Amino acid sequence: MRGNTQTISQKPGFHIGNALNGLWNRLGMIMILILLCVVLSFTAPNFLDTANMLNVLKQVSIIAVLAAGMTIVILTGGIDLSVGSTVALSGVISVMASSAGVNPFVAMLSGVAVGYAVGLINGFFTAKTKLPAFIVTLGSFTYVRGLAYVISGGYPIVLQNETFKFVGGGAIFGIPTPIYIMLFVYVVMFFILKYTMFGRHIYAIGGNEEAARLTGIKVERSLINVYSISGLLAGLGGVVLAGRLYSGQPTAGQMYELDAIAAVILGGTSLTGGKGKIQGTIIGVLIMGVIGNGLTLMDVNFYWQLVVKGAVIVAAVLLDRLRGNSAA
Repeated sequence: MRGNTQTISQKPGFHIGNALNGLWNRLGMIMILILLCVVLSFTAPNFLDTANMLNVLKQVSIIAVLAAGMTIVILTGGIDLSVGSTVALSGVISVMASSAGVNPFVAMLSGVAVGYAVGLINGFFTAKTKLPAFIVTLGSFTYVRGLAYVISGGYPIVLQNETFKFVGGGAIFGIPTPIYIMLFVYVVMFFILKYTMFGRHIYAIGGNEEAARLTGIKVERSLINVYSISGLLAGLGGVVLAGRLYSGQPTAGQMYELDAIAAVILGGTSLTGGKGKIQGTIIGVLIMGVIGNGLTLMDVNFYWQLVVKGAVIVAAVLLDRLRGNSAA
């Protein structure tokens, strides 16, 4: 009887603990984002100005697009280290095409297509050869960047077309074009993950790949599609960045893959796969962007900003580990 009483007395605490853990998983990072904004509103000059808020959204838009693709890759238990290099190659190819007189829309599509091709290759080797995604994409991280240097000769290629420039540097109703592109990508990705069979397959593969295969899911095809989408979005990010910089640069996108991974993990997606939401990723992106913008407004030395960014990445992985332990 005493043992039953002890068991019953433990249940309320257990339920409270679960409720608090669930509340943190849903709102924890939003609360951190709000807290950061409150602190920076007092410590960073003009942080809450409308112009600065739009600037934050514009600055994070490319990382956000990359992070959307990275989210579905990590949900399957994989990783894509090639997205930063793909940004560079896609930007170089699209600007070269535009400079050669190709229709600007076709030139931009060529950059996106290059990104898709890189992702397709990553997905094929990951799915078909069973090589670890880390190794496959680490290889493409190197050779794709090399191709950007070879094709460009190691020099930036200046963009002349105004339509192309509008994609990265223009505005509609006072809101920068990249923000619209970012929002469109997240609406599409939200729909895919929440309402499509493909989205359910992504979660199933990340949860247990072998079990997913036994239930009839075409795991290899799904993985190829996942990496292809990641590459396509990296290509889109490269085109937008080229439009913003008015040039295709082989050095573009350096370290973007780490920023994207950190944003995804901060947003609640587990590195082991199977758990996470795309709306969490955008919160993680905003946290990274707000920190960077706040440090810049406070005139913090760029080298110290790198230190802070590295600490945020470590904290993101630690947070993922703590979430995993609490879930267990």
